[in-house]
Amino acid sequence: MLATDVLVIGSGISGLSYALKVAQRNPDAKITIVTKADEDESNTKYAQGGVAVVTDFDKDSFKKHIEDTMMAGDYLNDREVVEMVVKEGPKRFKEIIDWGAQFDVNEIGTFDLGKEGGHSENRVVHHKDITGFEIERALLAAIDKLENTTLLAHHHVIDLITEHHVKASEFNQENIQCYGAYVLDIYAKKILKYTAKITLMATGGVGQVYENTTNPVIATGDGIGLAYRAKAEIGNMAFIQFHPTALYSNRSGRLFLISEAVRGFGAKLRTMKDEPFMQDYDEREELASRDIVARAIDDVMKKTGAEFVGLDCRHLDREKFLAHFPNIYEKCLSEGIDLFNQLIPVVPAQHYLCGGINVDKDGQTSIKNLFAVGECTNTGLHGANRLASNSLLEALVYGHNAAVKTAELLEKDDFNYDYLSNVPEWDDEGMRMMDEMVVITYLRKDLQSLMSDLVGIVRSDERLKLAAMQADKIFKSVNELYQFSILSPQLSELRNLVSVAHLIISQSIQQKENRGAFFNKDLEV
Repeated sequence: MLATDVLVIGSGISGLSYALKVAQRNPDAKITIVTKADEDESNTKYAQGGVAVVTDFDKDSFKKHIEDTMMAGDYLNDREVVEMVVKEGPKRFKEIIDWGAQFDVNEIGTFDLGKEGGHSENRVVHHKDITGFEIERALLAAIDKLENTTLLAHHHVIDLITEHHVKASEFNQENIQCYGAYVLDIYAKKILKYTAKITLMATGGVGQVYENTTNPVIATGDGIGLAYRAKAEIGNMAFIQFHPTALYSNRSGRLFLISEAVRGFGAKLRTMKDEPFMQDYDEREELASRDIVARAIDDVMKKTGAEFVGLDCRHLDREKFLAHFPNIYEKCLSEGIDLFNQLIPVVPAQHYLCGGINVDKDGQTSIKNLFAVGECTNTGLHGANRLASNSLLEALVYGHNAAVKTAELLEKDDFNYDYLSNVPEWDDEGMRMMDEMVVITYLRKDLQSLMSDLVGIVRSDERLKLAAMQADKIFKSVNELYQFSILSPQLSELRNLVSVAHLIISQSIQQKENRGAFFNKDLEV
């Protein structure tokens, strides 16, 4: 039996900052971090913009940041949560600086603060246009110094362990507890049993349920799929944020993000006839919140029949732009686009999930001893639409809160050791190895296609009804594969994607009001 005190699933900012805090508070505790790809591969790594946090109290304030967050979330946010995250933000931000993360400063030595859509003030701290990459680097370096923490790359979680694995007759859906997880060692091709007193889900987003996304290929909604099968409460799944400006490509898959900070820097949106249009949709124009800008672009594309719109950087200061956005410039150049002489072709792409596993202010889920932090959660911070760069801040604040609560539980030591010692091994006797992956690939593409076509930026009653029927067919095919096949990472991811799709569709059908990132054209007044 592989036993650990704390099992962390995921290696982004949420999981790593949590693990650091728990390790520091409980030096005798054994902490195991598992991640299904390389140790640095996470949604955090691809976060360009930065961390939204109040640092300039002369021009900015907690009150302004709170109101901006509430307005962006269309006031479906939990105000108490918003106030907590914003006010705790500066303390948590200082900690990642202490851990070694570096952020850009201006000529007078203060933070070079960026401005993004929905923000009333410049408050986004950043490291050029690769902020997430820098934070990930610093956190991994800090984790590497800990003696009581082990990070296992290429380990994919198959299922959470709850009472029903131990003794079905004692399974109580009203009071479920988590005892760890079954984990596939991808290279050894063996499913291992990891028991844990505390399990933390920090698995990131769901972008791969759509054809076009800014998320990496690992973002398959694993945490939400795992939690859903374990009967955890899940909410706000109808609110999918589409980033307005991803670099257009005729290839499906992850699209390169043109950071919102570029519009904050002064870039303007134009039709391919070089005509501005945002003034027709919102008085804030390019700096309106993401849901408004994404729907405006979608509307222009549908009206004009264009496959993309243009982002105009031709008028911007070349030297300052290159200092702030060197990677965006180089990426555009590699695609044959000189952004100082031509429009950047951009399209909206799935970017962020505003809902997920329901958690309290300490990151505790409805399942005892199971915590969740980051994009896989529904904290109440984002409401119907996330304010730009609030996600990294949320991860730090909730990672801290969850770590403090975990430390308390470890000290209390009130765990059911009988269950922990009686968890069975994974049983795949009689299962067959799949000799072809083409069926999984086909079903995954089919699912992505229906989600993109029927459950995108603008939805309708008819589209959602059709999506539910088609998704159910795919679920039945996937379930049949699961019943008879030895599990692979690909099949496990597909199970999770199907669960995520079902939750998005069903909660979209239940949503009877257009708010924030959710828009059903049949609900228009």
